[in-house]
Parts: sequence; structure tokens; C-alpha cells
Amino acid sequence: MAACFLCPCPHPSFASPLGLKQEGVPISITIPIPIPTQRRTTRTRCNLSVPSKTNAITKTEPHPVCTSVKAFAPATVANLGPGFDFLGCAVDGLGDTVSLTVDPHVHPGEISISDISGTGTSTTRLSKNPLWNCAGIAALEVMKMLGIRSVGLSLSLEKGLPLGSGLGSSAASAAAAAVAVNEIFGNKLAVQELVLASLKSEEKVSGYHADNVAPAIMGGFVLIRSYDPLDLIQLRFPAEKELFFVLVTPEFEAPTKKMRAALPAEIGMPHHVWNCSQVGALVASVLQGDLPALGKALSSDKIVEPRRAPLIPGMEGVKRAALDAGAFGCTISGAGPTAVAVIDDERRGMEIGERMVDTFLKEGNLKACANVKRLDRVGARLSSTRS
Repeated sequence: MAACFLCPCPHPSFASPLGLKQEGVPISITIPIPIPTQRRTTRTRCNLSVPSKTNAITKTEPHPVCTSVKAFAPATVANLGPGFDFLGCAVDGLGDTVSLTVDPHVHPGEISISDISGTGTSTTRLSKNPLWNCAGIAALEVMKMLGIRSVGLSLSLEKGLPLGSGLGSSAASAAAAAVAVNEIFGNKLAVQELVLASLKSEEKVSGYHADNVAPAIMGGFVLIRSYDPLDLIQLRFPAEKELFFVLVTPEFEAPTKKMRAALPAEIGMPHHVWNCSQVGALVASVLQGDLPALGKALSSDKIVEPRRAPLIPGMEGVKRAALDAGAFGCTISGAGPTAVAVIDDERRGMEIGERMVDTFLKEGNLKACANVKRLDRVGARLSSTRS
């Protein structure tokens, strides 16, 4: 099924106030949960070294510079404990791949999803309608930004990430598709436009949050300072330092919308202050490459994790097992159910992963698998091109 970016397709934003109370005086901040609000603006300020190459909409339709491309986008860990909806990082070696081809059989200005393959039940559960597929939505948005009206594209999606795993599955599909479309037309859009295009996909699937799509595209650690306008800050983890993520995924699905619905409507001032201080410590630890301090801050969320952990069988015991085995820190990756621990040695990471897997089975009656992966410092990238 093909779809044109000019077709009407509602993309509701999601946000609701989270009240903070101290002695009866409310202080409001915003946490996005699935309640529709007005569409956000596309004015963007991106705190990156990459210069902006274009406005959000190009004036002249570019022509394809190649007939096909293949792009990969990595898995991501969102929130990192206390950084709900504004901190995330990319993980090397896991992710989704999008293959894109100029196809004369597809109507100009449209996308056709020809194939979906890969991990788990992705092939049967994901729609081939581009308006309801993460890769399709992002690809169409990039075509809209570029003003593509004379070329049709065929898209193939290879899922390397399971759905509902807490590893940024939807974001990886969107990021890979956005990068692929941009590359096939000569790399006209800058990083911030690609993040905005991918956000259209996240907005429709799980809410308007960039803590997966931003690191999936940019790599490394990313802080979202603002959503309106979008303001992204890349946090440079020292190149000489090693960082490994122990990712343990149980056979249990935790849909993002369901896990967001578990969040509190109000929080007290002490918890607000505590989480703010932990985020500050986490950011400082990333920039300094201080893994023990990073792990301590990552493990210290008092707002979101306490509500979500009981919904994942065995999660609380898994966290204890990781810390007892020597991990610097452990928390829920994104909305879960994946548990993520941090360590500086791959072999020790494998041992910690085994303990976490055993605990999921013992305390949660869930089978699980473990991966030990480095920080991805690159983000979404091309795998191949063909002229």
C-alpha cells in the first residue's frame, strides 16, 4: 500500500501537567503522557556541531543521487533513570535497517512498503500502510520537508529490535528511514530536521518524546533541553573511556502507552528536587566519564521507576542482582521491560547479565536474554548505496 505525504494524517501531540506540591502551593512541570494537545511548532534550535544545511522545507525539489540506499539506526536507552523524556543514549550492535529504492512503479511523491522482516512477531504485527508504520511516517515526513513530488520510493524494513522491548524499536525504524530518504536525495537536511521528521513517527506511536529518536540519529548521549522549540544537546562521553551496557530483555511486552499510563499525576517537591539533583549528577558523570557516579545516578530515580518496576515481573529483584554482581548501576530501559546495567568491562558485563537472566526466571518466572554492548557514538548511518 502506498501513501503520499500530502494526504491528511493526524499526528496528535501528547502532554499533560505533572503538579508539584509544597505546602499547598502547586508548581507545574510537563510530562508527556497520552492526552492530545495542539500540534507543536517546528521551530528548531539544535545545539550541535553539524551546521544546518537547509530550512525545514526546501525550495527546489532535489533529484535522487542514487537508485538505492540502506541505512541502519541503533537501539537506544531512554530516560537513563531520572531523565524521563529528556535523556537517552545509543547502543552499538543492535538496531533496525531500512532499504530504500527509487521505484517507477510507485506513484510520484509516495512511499510503498514492500517488505517487513526480522525479529519476533514484527513481520505480522507491523502495518505496511506507510501512514501507520514508524518507518513510513518518518520517510513521508522527510519527503515533505524536501518537497519530493516527482519520485516514488519503495521501502523495506528489517527489524533487529523486538517490539515493546524498551530499546527504542519504533525510533530505530523511524531514524533509519529518515536518514535513508535524506541520503537518496543528496543529504540535504541537517540533523535537527531528521530528528523532527522521526518525532512525527514517535508522536503517533507512543508520544511526543525525543529521548529515543535523537540518540538514534545523533549517537552517544543526548539531552533534550526543550521540545518547543526543539533544543538538543549532545553530551560527549570521553573517547578514551569504555562503557558497556548490560541489556537483559525478558519475554514480556511492556507497551509504551500502557507504561506511561502508570505514571503519577502529581509528585511531591522532595522527589522533584531529588530527581533534579540526580540528573545533574548523571550529566556531569557522562561528561567526566565517571562510571561509578553515572551508575549511582542512573539507579536513583524516585518518580518513574517505582511506578513501572512492579509492572514488570521480577524487575526489582533483577536490579538488586545486578548491583550485587558488581554493576555500577541498573534501571529500566525506556518503558521496559528491558533492564539495563552499566559496567566498564565486557567480561564482567556478561557475568552480570547471567545473574540478571537467572533472577528474571527465579523471581519473575520469565525467560530472558542478555546482550553486552558498547555505547554507540555514531548514530544512524548508511550501510550501502547503489548508483
